[in-house]
Amino acid sequence: MAKPIALAADHGGFELKEAVKAHLDELGLEYIDFGTHSTASVDYPDMALPACDAVVSGQCDKALLFCGTGVGISMAANKVKGIRACCCSDSFSCEYTRRHNDANVLALGAGITGPNLAKRMVEIFLSTEFEGGRHARRVALVDSIQP
Repeated sequence: MAKPIALAADHGGFELKEAVKAHLDELGLEYIDFGTHSTASVDYPDMALPACDAVVSGQCDKALLFCGTGVGISMAANKVKGIRACCCSDSFSCEYTRRHNDANVLALGAGITGPNLAKRMVEIFLSTEFEGGRHARRVALVDSIQP
């Protein structure tokens, strides 16, 4: 049985998160929404941490994070040991960050990525497998950089 997907957003990413949640419902995929639950101002690091902790602990398989650009929330996520977050705005990058980098968190920017592209990217991110092989050594090197 698949583990749920962790979701989190700041106020700038709230509406895109809600659109992606509706899409996950349509696909029959389970998720845990760690907030925010409105457009009231919140700090993206505070929103990223519980979702990333859920991935690291094994409660969730992967996380989808949302803010205005995707950059801030991905930077916060990458501070968590065991997280490999990518901030993507195109399908190709989204696919290859899974294939080659074994990313476990996808960050999307609501001011950059529209809901239709975001939904497609989420499908790609969740369905693309890590290729391993020569990439596994490189991912291990990246992981070793973290304190």
